[in-house]
Amino acid sequence: MTDKRYNHPRPQFMRKKWQDLAGQWQFAFDDHNLGVKEEWFKGLNTTQEITVPYTYETKLSGIHDTTHHQVVWYQKEFEIESVKEFSLVFEGVDYFAQIWLNGQHIGSHMGAYERFTFEVKDYLLSGTNKLVVRVEDSLACEQPRGKQRWLKDNFGCWYVQTTGIWKTVWLEEHLASQSLELVKLTPDLDRDKIILVPKLRDQLKEFGNQYHFEVKIYFADQLINTYKGLLNHDLTPIELDTRVKEDACWGTKEWSPETPNLYDITFCLYDLAGNLLDEVESYFGMRKIAIENGQILLNNRQLYQRLILDQGYWAESGLTPPSVDALEVDIDRIFEMGYNGLRKHQKIEDERFLYLCDKKGMLVWSEMAATYTFNDAAAQKITTEWQKIIEQNYNHPSIITWVPFNESWGIKDIAYDKQQQAFTEGIYHLTKAYDAMRPVITNDGWVHTISDIITLHDYEEFGELFTQRYQDKDKILNNEIQFNKDFHAFAQGYSYKGQPVIISEFGGIAFTTTDKDEWGYGHQVQDESAFIERFDKIHAAIQNLDYIVGFCYTQLTDVEQEVNGLLDVQRKAKVDLTAVAKINRRRLK
Repeated sequence: MTDKRYNHPRPQFMRKKWQDLAGQWQFAFDDHNLGVKEEWFKGLNTTQEITVPYTYETKLSGIHDTTHHQVVWYQKEFEIESVKEFSLVFEGVDYFAQIWLNGQHIGSHMGAYERFTFEVKDYLLSGTNKLVVRVEDSLACEQPRGKQRWLKDNFGCWYVQTTGIWKTVWLEEHLASQSLELVKLTPDLDRDKIILVPKLRDQLKEFGNQYHFEVKIYFADQLINTYKGLLNHDLTPIELDTRVKEDACWGTKEWSPETPNLYDITFCLYDLAGNLLDEVESYFGMRKIAIENGQILLNNRQLYQRLILDQGYWAESGLTPPSVDALEVDIDRIFEMGYNGLRKHQKIEDERFLYLCDKKGMLVWSEMAATYTFNDAAAQKITTEWQKIIEQNYNHPSIITWVPFNESWGIKDIAYDKQQQAFTEGIYHLTKAYDAMRPVITNDGWVHTISDIITLHDYEEFGELFTQRYQDKDKILNNEIQFNKDFHAFAQGYSYKGQPVIISEFGGIAFTTTDKDEWGYGHQVQDESAFIERFDKIHAAIQNLDYIVGFCYTQLTDVEQEVNGLLDVQRKAKVDLTAVAKINRRRLK
């Protein structure tokens, strides 16, 4: 059976009519920043083309120029039969985008990792329409960059920059001027309830108006529950039962890696005369994340997390997945290697990836792309973008942990700087204000302030030394042991409060290479036998520790000069994955 969600750019919020705008666009560099003055927004005078959504730095774009260009322009012509209510949706543009439609400026957006939308009915023409996009990017360190370099050449674990449109662009048709912007879905597994909070697109239009909001919930094509009531105010919670009748028993179908059950749900919005204003198809998973007595619980059962670090880079397309199939390949290989989850590192991935994780039962840590300096501008940019990302990806059951900061990147003085400490506390509480369910890790790796999980990064290559370092839990968590760059587990003024402990980066083993720029962690190994022996010993050191409740191995694939993946950049296995899976799945204690 065809999976209708598979290729939809927003599989968790689908309307029936949409038009994909990916493909060939006209393209121009604007190195002298003359485009606005010369009114390029009225039409680009260029013969150069680019394949969207791949950025000009990549092979699949058709350009493959890895030098930094601060300003670039795009143009796309598309056809519509008649002017109706349409939204123009950009899934991701790095970094500052200005948009014109048929020569009229329709808006702008700043931020690389979240979706943004414009309502464009008033700018459309029946027949041919001309869409022009100007994107300005920089090498500034107060901009959330993730793993994008800010120097001319690659260095360390930073790679070629990403400039411009790097995620899907599409046109979506609405039935009316009023519609649903989103519906927040919160599972309450213990009470067999799903809590819905609808949010209208045009909130000003909502004042003084009433609507009927209708919901239908299905499991495996069986109608489970329905609701229809007055929507006097949006953002009003609605609770619905999720129990499924099977034979003589009723029960909620849990979502977990072993049983990734998904419910289908349909939302309809009507005016009081009964006219359908909007219809959206979605889905949800019923699962519960909790922390008790130093353990992470999934659905009230202890969860041991076997994660792998996944940076989501491809040789031919950079940060942009070459296809949905490529995303599915990565997830399937992760399962094949015995992992039950992944940490999506320094990137907000294509939403179709999250859908596949939802569908297949892959646990996900969602991590924000870092800035590399701390000032008022950096704090504002992180806060604004992170808040939108949480809202947009909240409904995905696969996401079980939020990670707004990593290894003190962008907050390098957090160990003692009160302002940077306060910033991480603010982001923690901001995240919790929207999402009370999921754990939040404030500074993954070390130097934690307030954090629901204590995570440690340690690339020790010898299993025996790993065991010696971690055998005394109190020394680790009382700041008596130093990690990389002399960092401790906690910042000054903070202490251990009984949180779960996870080794969230380790390993990074690389084979011997003659290229001086290619690297891994520790000494390189000569052959597969040496690789598996080292892999085995460092895992055993972690698996033997009673107080460690999971790990995250570095990493899934090679990425540019960093060649420490279990797979190479083309997703070819470098070692016997059966042996890797056997080691991952064992529990020594």
